[in-house]
Amino acid sequence: LDAEQARLDKAIAKAGDEIAKIDKKLANANFVEKAPPAVVEEQKTRRVDFEAEKAKLEAALERLKAL
Repeated sequence: LDAEQARLDKAIAKAGDEIAKIDKKLANANFVEKAPPAVVEEQKTRRVDFEAEKAKLEAALERLKAL
């Protein structure tokens, strides 16, 4: 159980880091103005995907802690 909890913690942290990187890019006016719209849209989609993954991992961690 401890190993699985550590794995989930690490995966949650990684997803959080990716979300932070994407937020930083999207907050950069230069990036948003100069990047092709498809690239900006891809970043927004990736952010949504990482948010969903992070929520799923957090739910799994909560279930694990309840055992």
